[in-house]
Amino acid sequence: MLDERKATILRAVVTEYIETAQPVGSSHVATSPEVNVSSATVRNAMASLETEGYLHQPHTSAGRVPTEKGYRFFVDQLGGPGRLGASDSQQVRTFFARTHGEIEQMLADTTRLLSSLTRYAAVVVGPPHEVATVRSVQLVGLTHRVALAVIVLSNGALEKHTIELDLDADEFVVGAAATRLAAASVGRTLAEVGSLTPQVLGVSQGSEAAVDRVLVAAVEALGGDHRHEEQVFIGGTSEMAAAFDAVGTVSEILRILEQQLLVVNLLEDVLGRGLSVAIGRETGNEALADCSLVVAPYVVDGEPAGTIGVLGPTRMHYDQALSAVAVVATRLGRRLSEG
Repeated sequence: MLDERKATILRAVVTEYIETAQPVGSSHVATSPEVNVSSATVRNAMASLETEGYLHQPHTSAGRVPTEKGYRFFVDQLGGPGRLGASDSQQVRTFFARTHGEIEQMLADTTRLLSSLTRYAAVVVGPPHEVATVRSVQLVGLTHRVALAVIVLSNGALEKHTIELDLDADEFVVGAAATRLAAASVGRTLAEVGSLTPQVLGVSQGSEAAVDRVLVAAVEALGGDHRHEEQVFIGGTSEMAAAFDAVGTVSEILRILEQQLLVVNLLEDVLGRGLSVAIGRETGNEALADCSLVVAPYVVDGEPAGTIGVLGPTRMHYDQALSAVAVVATRLGRRLSEG
């Protein structure tokens, strides 16, 4: 634990370095209103903080910069997300009031919103379909021999499946089949729908009734192998790249972001360790030693559905990033729950 004087000086160093990306000298820290001690006292405290591993001096004559330990102390002192600024809050409200359409487009748009709020790369991991249940289902006749099933899942996803029929079916037959399909499907996963027995569907063995045949064809189409890999949406990579001077660092980060499974595992690992912020090597990936990751889950209908996060330099504006991620996660979950 640091005493109050050292803690105040460390916060001042971290805050200044985040703003300027330049090593911070003791004389500059001494002018900070909250420090209120002499430059010599600040110099001694900063030397002590360096010895204890909170600060690092890149050159003998230079000021000091925060280490991962220094950033970790700073983030822990924040105590979690604060309030988002008024203009940013209005931007979030406007976005979710206007966003409509299929979930994939909504999640892609959400990454752009989050990147706009933070100026870092934003990641949204879509909810897995396997555990989602059917919220509603409709059948629409496209031709006499082709119908379209439109399913809304509990995670907010919209699924469409084309159904080829082995008979001519008019709108009345398709409508009757749709009513029975909805009654049997709502509240079940797609896998469970595909396993529905003729008895549950109300179909008699060997029945040749037109409605029964459309119903069976629809269930077979919904019960196919529709497993989805978790969808990863990434936005704002140009914003993130602008925060780094080293071209090699940017190239490596972009390479990582292109690997969807790696990104998913990265976010899940951080959350699994009980962290909302992973700093540098805390991410578990040596290539991200100069990066920090702020993450939060979003909840749909009371159940964890996916993850959002921002990736930026270790000198990121943590208070802004934490607030933006928390607010967007809450609003996204609420929007998906509403359907």
